[in-house]
Amino acid sequence: MFGSLVQTFTNCFKIPELKSRLIFTILLLTIARLLAFVHVPGLNTDALADYFDKNSAANGLLGMYNLFTGDAMRHGAVGALGIMPYISATIIIQLLTAVVPMLSKAAREEGGRAKIIQYGRYLTVILCLIQGAFMALSWENPGTLFQGWDPAVDLVLSKGWVYRIITVIFLTTGTMLLMWLGEQITERGIGNGVSLVITIGIVASMPAAIMQVKGMFFMVNGVPPSHNKSVALLLLAMAIIVIGVIIAVTQAQRKIPVQYAQRAVGRKMYAGQSSFMPLRVNYAGVMPVIFASAILMFPQKLFSMIGTRFDIKFFNDVAYHLNYGSFFYLVLFGMMILFFSYFWVATQFNEIQIADDLKKNGGYIPGVRPGQPTSDFLHNTMSRITLAGALFLTGIAVMPVILQNAFKIPNDVANFFGGTSMLITVGVMLDTMRQVESHLLMRHYDGFLKKGKIRGRL
Repeated sequence: MFGSLVQTFTNCFKIPELKSRLIFTILLLTIARLLAFVHVPGLNTDALADYFDKNSAANGLLGMYNLFTGDAMRHGAVGALGIMPYISATIIIQLLTAVVPMLSKAAREEGGRAKIIQYGRYLTVILCLIQGAFMALSWENPGTLFQGWDPAVDLVLSKGWVYRIITVIFLTTGTMLLMWLGEQITERGIGNGVSLVITIGIVASMPAAIMQVKGMFFMVNGVPPSHNKSVALLLLAMAIIVIGVIIAVTQAQRKIPVQYAQRAVGRKMYAGQSSFMPLRVNYAGVMPVIFASAILMFPQKLFSMIGTRFDIKFFNDVAYHLNYGSFFYLVLFGMMILFFSYFWVATQFNEIQIADDLKKNGGYIPGVRPGQPTSDFLHNTMSRITLAGALFLTGIAVMPVILQNAFKIPNDVANFFGGTSMLITVGVMLDTMRQVESHLLMRHYDGFLKKGKIRGRL
């Protein structure tokens, strides 16, 4: 099995186009990782890194946000905003497209899609300026953002408007560069660029997570383990089961039978054929989890900062109830995953166009009349299987947070091996492997997921 896997990787570099795409993707992801280590001028980055290393208050939403930025927040880097403003802008534009006639019309016109993408970029800049200003002010007053921060330690070396303007420019530039890198990977590389940028940041935390796992169950530098080894076996078994379930549901699909009638094209007569239409159970992939996480990143800290600075009890209460792992946070997180699962299907799956294409090509679903009845059938079928996929996503994302609170699992371990991180990592890797496999199968090479060689005589 290992030899076959090595051979598959070797085959990837035998195809010139695939080789260039892979190298291009790796180079751009390397640049994206470097943005997590280029410091913003005027910050006491050593104090910031020391806070994340020693202070347990870095757990929760702040720890998850740091994970999504690939440790850029911990290093006070130009990529500290991550690619989340771009994702938030994409969500807002897609929501507006469904309700604003002008955007809805543009989405249906030739070239209109490019115009909508451009609007998303403009909105990303606006969100970066707002979130960058929030981040700059939070670094100036670290106690509002970093719970348990030592008041005697200054995070900003030289406060004032010059620092604020420079910080906002650097953070906005960092996010826009990440956005550009993601778009270039999608267009000229392999996989979804934005998802890969997030995934590479998550994977970068693996060494720290492994060291904390070791400290949980084994003596390290004279420090006794914090957890019983039976808990280790339980967590290991759960991690294996979760990964297996994620792969199974991500790959699961319902096959809708399609029959093509006999038809004549010119002087040729084509016989009827039987085929099937695959409808993925988890059609939205990891996007609902990414969307929900992106939206929930800032409100809790924003309400906390406003409540603390202006001494408003209402905002303090809202911030408390939105704490990572709280009951209201989990309920809101789960509901948002359900909503974005259906939202993604509604915006990306066009059952009317599919029904029209089937009718034009002489295809039909057995037992279903062509045209509007076919569209209604696909809509109802997709709604039912999307519910199953959405409930799966919600359970995988929420359950590890509950277990984290129950077993008092350390920050890096919980964030890396948690459901949200595992969903994104496994889902993005499977999607990337599918794209690589399509290139391999076109050249009759064996793929990662199934055999692709043509055997026997043609």
